[in-house]
Amino acid sequence: MKTAGIICEYNPFHLGHMGHIEKTRQALGDDTAVVCVMSGNFVQRGDIAVFNKHTRSKTAIFGGADLVIELPVPYVLQSAEGFAGAGVYLLDALGICDHLSFGSESGQLDDLREAAEMITTDKAHEMTKQWLDKGVTYAAAQQKAATEQMGKKAEIFSAPNNVLGIEYIKALKKYNSRMQPVTVQRTGGDHDSDTGFSASALRKELFNEVIPASLMPDSVTAIYKDEIDSGRGPVFLKHMELAVLSRLRAIDDFSDISGVSEGLDQRFKRFTSTEPSIGMILDKIKTKRYTMSRLRRVLMCSVLGIKKEHVKTHPPYIRVLAMNNKGKALLGKSRKISKLPIITKPASVNRLNENSVKLFTLESMSTDFYVLSYRDECNRTGGQEWRHSPAIIDQIL
Repeated sequence: MKTAGIICEYNPFHLGHMGHIEKTRQALGDDTAVVCVMSGNFVQRGDIAVFNKHTRSKTAIFGGADLVIELPVPYVLQSAEGFAGAGVYLLDALGICDHLSFGSESGQLDDLREAAEMITTDKAHEMTKQWLDKGVTYAAAQQKAATEQMGKKAEIFSAPNNVLGIEYIKALKKYNSRMQPVTVQRTGGDHDSDTGFSASALRKELFNEVIPASLMPDSVTAIYKDEIDSGRGPVFLKHMELAVLSRLRAIDDFSDISGVSEGLDQRFKRFTSTEPSIGMILDKIKTKRYTMSRLRRVLMCSVLGIKKEHVKTHPPYIRVLAMNNKGKALLGKSRKISKLPIITKPASVNRLNENSVKLFTLESMSTDFYVLSYRDECNRTGGQEWRHSPAIIDQIL
C-alpha cells in the first residue's frame, strides 16, 4: 500500500478537494492511504479559518483522507516557500509517506521540476535580488528572473498553485525526502477566484449566511451545519475587528514580528495607531513592494505575537488532529520511525523539549484569540487547545 501526503487548508472543504484526493488514488492505486498536513485556525493568506481546525480535520476524513496532522500557526503564516517547506518537513518526518500530491494549473510535473531547478540557481538568485532592489514584490522579482532565463516557459510562475508546487519540489530536494511528487491538474478556479471549486467563492457564500451545499459532499455540509447551529461558525476577521485593533495598538515595536523587513515595522507602527479599521490600515501600509497577502500575514503575526525567532527552526513535533481506522494503523507505524515526537494527548507536550512547549503554548494562545470570533459566547472559553484530543472516525457515513 502506498501513502500520499497532501499539504492543505480546506478553508472550507469542497468537492474540488475531494476530487484531488480521488485523483491521487487513481494515479497511485485505489488502496493508497492519504495523510494531510493542514493549517490550523489561521491560514496562509493571513486570515482566520472560516471553521476551526478540528471541524475542518473531520471534513477531511469524511472527504477521503485517512490521517490529518497540523501545520503549526507560525509556519502557516509564512510565504509560499515557508509554508511549503514546513509542510514537506512534517510529512517527511512522519516517515510513512511515499508521495507528495498537490494541485497545479500546469498539471505537468516535468515543467514544474524544470522551473524549480532553474529558480534555485545562483544566477536566478542574483537576478531576483536585483529586481527586489528595484522595489518590486518577491513574486514579481522571481517572475522577472524566470522570464530572463526561461522565456515563455516562465509563465508557469504566474499561477498560484504552480508556484506552490514549485516550492514543494524545492522543499523535497532541500530535505532529501524520499517522497516523490505527484501533481493533479486543477480545472476549476484559482484558490482566491470566484469561479469553479473556489474556496474564496464558498467563503463569500458563507459570509452571506448561505451554505453552498451543492459544492460540498453531503457529510461535510452536515458537519458545517452543526457548527453553525452550535454558534461556532462560520467566522471571519470582520467579526473580531475590535479585538484585532486593540492588540495592534498595544504593540510598541514591530521590528521582531515575523515577516517584517525594510522599514515595514515603521509603517505598521504609524498606521495601526491612527486608522480605524483593518482595511484602512492595510491600504495605508500598502506599497508596490509589498503584496496584500504579505501585509495580512504580518498583521496576523503581530496580533498573535509570532516573532522571527518562532520560525528560525523546524516544527519540533507532529500534532494529530483526526484519523480513521486506516489512519490509526498509519499512526502506529509512524510512531516507530518518525523523526519527531507525535502528540495525540495535549498534556504530553509537557514531556517534550522547551521549544515544543513554547510552540504549543503559542498555539494555545492563538486558539484563545480565535474562539473570540464565535457567535455563541459559551464557546469562547480559554484553554481549549489543551482539551482537544484527535477525532477518531471509525465509520464514514
